[in-house]
Formats: sequence, structure tokens, C-alpha cells
Amino acid sequence: MDVTRDTPLTDFPGVGEARAKKLEKLGLTSAGDLLTWYPRDYEDRRRIYGIQEAPLEGRVCVAAMAAEHPRLSRIRKGLELVQVRVVDNTGALHLTFFNQSYVERAIRAGEEYIFFGAVEVQGRRRTMVNPIFERADRQSFTGCIMPVYRLTAGISNHLLAALVRQALPCAEGLPETLPQHVRQARRLAAAEFSVKNIHFPEDEEALDLARRRLVFEELFYLAVGLSFLKDRRDREGAGLPVPPQPAEEFLSLLPFTPTGAQRRVMDEVAADMADSRRPMNRLVQGDVGSGKTAVAACAGWLCAKGGCQGALMAPTEVLAGQHYKSLSALLASSGVRVGLLTGSMTAAEKKKTRAALAAGEIDFVVGTHALISEGVAFHKLALIVADEQHRFGVAQRAALAAKSGEEVTPHVLVMSATPIPRTLALMIYGDLDVSVIDQLPPGRTPISTYVVREDKRQRMYNFVRKQVAEGRQAYIICPAVEENPDAALPGEESPALNLKAVKTYAEKLQREVFPDLRLGILHGKMKPREKETAMAAFASGQTQVLVATTVVEVGVDVPNASLIIIENADRFGLSQLHQLRGRVGRGQHPSHCVLITGTRSLEAMERLHTLASTTDGFKISEEDLRVRGPGDFFGNRQHGLPQMKLADLAGDMRLLSEAQEAARELLAEDPRLTAPENRPVWERVRRLFADTPDIFN
Repeated sequence: MDVTRDTPLTDFPGVGEARAKKLEKLGLTSAGDLLTWYPRDYEDRRRIYGIQEAPLEGRVCVAAMAAEHPRLSRIRKGLELVQVRVVDNTGALHLTFFNQSYVERAIRAGEEYIFFGAVEVQGRRRTMVNPIFERADRQSFTGCIMPVYRLTAGISNHLLAALVRQALPCAEGLPETLPQHVRQARRLAAAEFSVKNIHFPEDEEALDLARRRLVFEELFYLAVGLSFLKDRRDREGAGLPVPPQPAEEFLSLLPFTPTGAQRRVMDEVAADMADSRRPMNRLVQGDVGSGKTAVAACAGWLCAKGGCQGALMAPTEVLAGQHYKSLSALLASSGVRVGLLTGSMTAAEKKKTRAALAAGEIDFVVGTHALISEGVAFHKLALIVADEQHRFGVAQRAALAAKSGEEVTPHVLVMSATPIPRTLALMIYGDLDVSVIDQLPPGRTPISTYVVREDKRQRMYNFVRKQVAEGRQAYIICPAVEENPDAALPGEESPALNLKAVKTYAEKLQREVFPDLRLGILHGKMKPREKETAMAAFASGQTQVLVATTVVEVGVDVPNASLIIIENADRFGLSQLHQLRGRVGRGQHPSHCVLITGTRSLEAMERLHTLASTTDGFKISEEDLRVRGPGDFFGNRQHGLPQMKLADLAGDMRLLSEAQEAARELLAEDPRLTAPENRPVWERVRRLFADTPDIFN
């Protein structure tokens, strides 16, 4: 078939509507999307071994002939085995395929195949389980450097690689968007060569050239866009200056002595807010429990004392209610009037709060998205605090800023509990100044972390029971909401294989393991009101064990929860595991985090042991960046800044500085990119920063 970059994936042979929907989950709808769905890793399948010489470490290609017709056995309902013996002039290899009945028809006695899998020795026999295979005279996924892609349930690597290979012809004649002088000065490969070799590289050298070109390009466009963002900040005009107050007055309200890091960040915030030249735009990042809320309280107190209003947006109603309670208790004695506005309040309560806000009778309001709903107006809004950056985008911050009763732009304070290496934060949050709270307050309960294999599951259940008997509560975190019935594709394991699913697992636990305990369930597919109810029941102690997905990652403070168990822990990034671990250790009780895994991967085990060995979020985030790259690290961010597809901002530091230098040189010559040869750069940057289109005005 003739493929263009606009060809929809539904036109590809074997895709069909069901698969097209799954591919759409990955953001893949056309052939052009496949070209930029870069591999996350590669497998070197170039060397083909004989049976006896094949090494026993890792997965390898073995050439052999089927010595017999495959045998299909149905062991029990839901379990089918296909077994076949293959041979070469060095010996025999015994193959077993689980739940892949098509193999009985696909392998024919007397024909030669290439099998890719892990060779194991059982007694005197050499074996291989679930290998990928193809006929020796029709090689396409063996004998090459094979790309490994990020997947979704029901889409195998085999299928995705086949689709990319079909899409590759439309990379021919790919237009160059990088200016020619930039390419020549930096010795960068052509776009067509780079796209073809990032997917199916001819050799290591071709892969290095392709990756260097594409990473440079990505970082170059990011640097140009960030430059526009910073210009926009300078054009934003004045903020509403909030006069400084004696720091001791606020510190006397705190029931604890703040750390030096907290004091430093409070001073930075106060200095920003007192500046009349431009509004504050500051990111405060600190580990779970480092005391970011006290910084937000200080900013709100400064606003109130200066005759202005502040607003704090929280991602959930439970969290908003918690902030409201703690801020009211902290600030009431100083005369600061704290209000609450959430979607579940009655119409009368909402009306009363809205009237008080418009009249200036509330100094500091805490709320959810209800704060940006119609009918909300402020008397004199000078400050917006957004809790958890990745839950609030630029659009929501802008919508709230538009409700200010002033002609000036409100100050913005963004709080994030995801520690990010500083150089990376300065790139990703290009329009924000960055403050780091890098000290934990004394007295935080340390959390013991254990990596546990499946065979210790019963002991782990006993530990849950022991904690509950002592009056504590526990979280059990699962990676999936429901079991996925999708079968694996030929020769591939399904990515959803053996993942603990919240719904079925919670039912099994309640029925078979903890029939006498009060279990709750929480996942992202529940309605907002159901989520709030489930979380509130756990916070109040009605629920003893909460079985949940990562929805609790940005969660409520439950000081009585002393145990978190994370199922299939190897499926999560280190930073996400660290965030989840931070749900416990918030009270006076010794707390524990149990990471359960059935993985055989040494690399995955090493990552989990890294987490168990330290509670320093910055160390963990740097390790996470090194291992996984920034794409997974940031997940589904909504800050209006683009996600990197290929660049590893930790490992590509040298290329990053080259790209920044090239961007500076280009913008010095043509600040608004109006020259005809620079229009392709302007177009690419505009598409990349589609969430913040006003930076190009």
C-alpha cells in the first residue's frame, strides 16, 4: 500500500477498529505519528546462534528446524500449552508456548525458523518459553537491531514495530525544519536518515548519528520556545506589590520552628511579591513532608496583611478541605479570614462564599476547580497558589488570574512534591523561578522500605492484619483498574499480564484474605463524588485498608496510615514510588512501605533496592531520570510545556547546552523568526507550545 504521513492507521492491514482505538490511547492515529513514536530501547538480534552455543544470559536468536508437528494440550480452562522440539546439527531445543494456540498451525515440521528468547537448561534439556519466531527465509524481526517501544494493553511490540516498518517509506523526502547553517555548524544528520535509523538502525554508528540529530532538534525547539516564554513574562507588566511584613510576626503563628530551607524560600516569596516590576512566578519544590504548606500560608498571610486576597487551588475536594482546616487553624489568630469553595458545597453555601469573595470579606480562599467556575469574582486578587503542578495547567492558572479585580497580573506560586534535579527544573519550568526546600523538618517518622518477592505474600498479609490490630490503617496500591482480557499477539507477552487490578483484587482480598476487615476501593474511573467519599472514609478511619490505583499519589494526609503496599512495584517509576511512599509516615507511628514484585529483571530489582536504600527525593529523581528518561518521569503533565519524546535531560546535558547556544545565536539574529528560512522553526515551536499560544503574539 502507498503510505503518506496522513494515512490513518485504520487503513493499515490488520489494524481494525479495536486496535486503532488502543493505538489512539498512545496518541497514534496516522502514519506520521508512528514516525515520531521513538523506541525506548533496542535489542541486538543480529547474531544468530546454534542451539548448543547459545548463551544462557539474556534473550538471543537461535536458528533451528522443527523436528515434529507442534502438540497442543489443554491443561485446564484458560491454560493451553503448545510444545515442539526443534533441532540443528549441534542438538535439540524444547519450546513451550503458553496460551498461543496459533503456534500449532504456524510452525511446520521440516521448516527452518529463527527463535528469539531466553535459553534455559532443565536437567539435560535446553528449553525456551514463549519465543518470538519467524521463518528463516522471511526474516524481518530477527537478524537486526530491534526497536522496543512504549506500549499499552493489547498492543504488542511485535505489532507496533510492524506498523512503524510499514510507515517508514513516508519518511522519504522529509522536509528539513532546522536551518541549514545550524545543521552544518553542528554536523547533524539529515531528517530522513535520522527518522529511519532511530527506528531500524543499520548499525550502532547510524543509531548514534540519528539520535544525536533528533535529540538536538528537540532541545533546540524547546530552548527557542522557552526564550519566547521568558519574553512573555517580561512583557506581562506589573504585579500587584504586596508590602513586606516583619517575618517574626508570621513565624510566631507556626506551632513549630521552620527549617533554614523554609525560611529561605519564605524570604524569596516575600521579595518576589513586594516587587512592583513584574508578578511572582515561582515554583516551590520539596520532598513529601518538607513543609511547602507553611510557605503557602506565609504568602497568603502577606496578602491579607497588605489588604489583598489570595487563592489556593487543590486537585481534590478532600485535599482542599484539609488545607482549609490547617490554614484556618494557623491564620485565624492573626485576623486572616480563610474561606472554602468546592463543587460539593450546597448552592446556598457557594452563593455566600462567592458574595464574601467579591466583597473582600475573605482574605485567603481554598478551593478546587470550583474557583474558576462562572460567577466567582474577587475584590482584589493578588496571589494564586497551585498545589501539585502536574494537576493544574497553564490554562487553569490563567482562568483564575482573569478573575482578579485588578488590571495587574496576580502573583503565582506553584507547589510540587516531585523533586526534580535543578538544571532540569530550570528547563522544564522555563517560565518559573525555582525554589527548593531541601531539608526535612525534625521529627518526621522515618519510613522503612522493603522489597518483597511473591513467595512472601502470606507474611505480608499477616503484617497488614498486625498493623490494623494495633489501630493503624494500610494502603494497597495496584497498577491497573481492571483486568485486561486482550490476548497477547503472536510470540509476545501481553503487557497487562499478571498485573494486579484494583477491582478484582479488592473483591478477592475482602472475600478470601480479610473478610473481617473494612476494605475500601479507589481508582481513576470512579466519579469525582465517589472518589471523594472513598478518600473521606479512609481519612476518618471508617475504612481500615484502602485498595487503590495511583490516584492517591496526590493525596490526603492520613496520619494514622502506617503501611503502604505497592503491587507490581517494578511497573512504576522510582519518583512515582517515592511519591506513593510519602502517603505514610505522616503521624507518630513507625511506618512501612512494602514493594512487591515478581520481576526477574536484575535492572528492575536494582532500581527497587535504590528506593529502599534512600528517602532523599532528589537522589531518587536523578536515578529515575538516568534509567527511564524524562518522558515517563513527568507522566501526563499539563503545565503547557512540551514533553520530550527522545531527549534525556539528565544524560544529554552537553547537547542541551549546544542546543541552547544555537537557539541564542538564531534569536539574536532574528528575534521573532520572521526570516523565510526561519519560518519552519517558528512553525515547529508554535506546534510544540500549542498549550501556550499567547507567547507568540
